Amino acid sequence: MTTYPSPTATLRHDSGVAVLDKASLLLSVLEDGPASVSRIVALTGLTRPTAHRLALALQRLRLVTRDNGGRFLLGPRLGEMAVTEHGDRMLAQAAPVLAELREDTGASARLHRRCDGHQLCVAVAETADPATPPVPVGAAAGLRSGPVAQVLLAWEEPDVLYQGLAGARFTAAVLAQVRHRGWAQGAGGPGAPDTLAVPVRGPGGRVVAALSLSGPVTVPDARKCTAAMIDAALRLGEACEG
Repeated sequence: MTTYPSPTATLRHDSGVAVLDKASLLLSVLEDGPASVSRIVALTGLTRPTAHRLALALQRLRLVTRDNGGRFLLGPRLGEMAVTEHGDRMLAQAAPVLAELREDTGASARLHRRCDGHQLCVAVAETADPATPPVPVGAAAGLRSGPVAQVLLAWEEPDVLYQGLAGARFTAAVLAQVRHRGWAQGAGGPGAPDTLAVPVRGPGGRVVAALSLSGPVTVPDARKCTAAMIDAALRLGEACEG
């Protein structure tokens, strides 16, 4: 039987309100990606009826959603509120830049920001390719795996980077390689297509977002795609300073 490490080893869930603590525990599992009820039960110690009831309640609140396989994953509601609160010039310019990048590469183009320990999708230009599942604006994912997470962490201050590596599925050496070459490549998540990600830099050269491309076109044409992405990232970064 598969065993899983408990998220309670590194996270505290002690608000004093039992149902909120259980919901927080469930959401912490989904930070790592989609999870079935069985996986949630194994990781949290919740009973199956409790885990299923909480997941459905969170789904009604749009804090949780489900993928095509019926697994639960983080939903768009908090992300949508964060996008509204933190709207800026970069977001205002994102739609045409992403659409042009999609047309140039044939891949789905997305813009992600770091928000409360998550990667938050704030703008998209999706292809119609059925092999590349769409990611809605406001969708949140953890920072423990994938090229987007690597880009959002690679240029952080040492203490933030160190904290981000706790429980991550990549190492400090991987982030050093990302900093050296200026981009990251790999699977975007469980069952996801290949993804490329580059940093978007704002005032002072600080990384303020990650620009990604997802789809099979990114595998053979990585160099061409990254050149187009870097150009798009520069335009988005200039909008931050505008």
